[in-house]
Amino acid sequence: MDAFFASVELLRYPQLKGLAVVIGGGRRKVDEIIRAQYADLPLSEIPASAFPLLKDYVGRGVITTATYAARQFGVGSAMGMMKAARLAPNALVLPVDFEEVRKYSRWFKSIIREIAPQVEDRGVDEVYIDFTEVPGGQREGGRVLARLIQKSIHEQTGLTCSLGVAPNKLIAKMASEFNKPNGISVVHEKDVQDRIWPLPVRKINGIGPKAEIKLHKLHLMTIGDIAAQERDWLVDNFGKAYGAWMHDAAWGRDERPVVTESEPVSMSRETTFERDLHAARDRAELGAIFTALCEQVAADLQRKGYVGKTIGIKLRFDDFQTATRDLTIGHFTADPKAIRQAAGQCLKRVDLSRRLRLLGVRVGRLVKADSEENLAVSPVNLTSSAINSVAEPGLEDERTPQLF
Repeated sequence: MDAFFASVELLRYPQLKGLAVVIGGGRRKVDEIIRAQYADLPLSEIPASAFPLLKDYVGRGVITTATYAARQFGVGSAMGMMKAARLAPNALVLPVDFEEVRKYSRWFKSIIREIAPQVEDRGVDEVYIDFTEVPGGQREGGRVLARLIQKSIHEQTGLTCSLGVAPNKLIAKMASEFNKPNGISVVHEKDVQDRIWPLPVRKINGIGPKAEIKLHKLHLMTIGDIAAQERDWLVDNFGKAYGAWMHDAAWGRDERPVVTESEPVSMSRETTFERDLHAARDRAELGAIFTALCEQVAADLQRKGYVGKTIGIKLRFDDFQTATRDLTIGHFTADPKAIRQAAGQCLKRVDLSRRLRLLGVRVGRLVKADSEENLAVSPVNLTSSAINSVAEPGLEDERTPQLF
């Protein structure tokens, strides 16, 4: 979907189309205040001057997405709001309405499934679609069916999307970015050298910033540069599995099927604070946030019909270092109190003497609530494991201040 979060907001506020708008950073209070001030006007008639400017934003939030007009200033997803304010100070700011986004996400996916039922859900704004057995799916290399999907989504929801049509998921993912917004790109196997090889290495989904740095040090800047290397050389430099995968990816090889049903591995909630908080001095505020996160994760589990056994926490400190802890309890649960209790035990194993900028709660080892594994009675077995990138092992308990 094209700038999905922003596009959903522009359906509500069409007067902002064509303007630089960023989505993220705050809660719906900003939106509610604007609506209250212009209660006598339809939402579509609220003047653009009523919306806050990015340069006036104060906080620690990050951008969820931005309109294409805002992206021209270098603003993009996951960028800190304060940094974005230096690039596009006069961009307008709107908070995320997750309920509305989820509604449109379910809507556009249902439209696709009516046309091509083999769909793999890849998050709120992205799917893979298998055209193979769909009548007419091979016409013009898949372009006819892609146009039908694109047109159907736009007519029913008002939203635009961009499609990449290719022999496999790897190339389709890259192709979907070629003609944004509202574009269709068809890439055949014979096109890999001309259309894929000139792209930067990061365009391969699976090559992250660390791998990119290492590739650049080896003077490999494009996907074609990777393809020019021997598989064994890539294995020697990047490991057996990753090096071999990198060679296949550079040549456009990907055997992964479109998976129509998959079980989530975990569910989590996290929040970045408006200001750094300290476990002792801001104990009450942190405690309320911590409890709310546990309740939100529990509600997510219950809504989707899952329970989990491994409860974990994520902390990011004021120096951007991160620590995580997890605890596996003896039974599956989606109860907020049980999650809060186990997550609290995890906190006892972290050095909380420094200020915090982010807090998160995660539940893993998920199974369906009505599964035999959950319903079976099993003896209580309490084990734990930890990953710590910050504190020195064995010193956490001695240095932990009053917990929240």
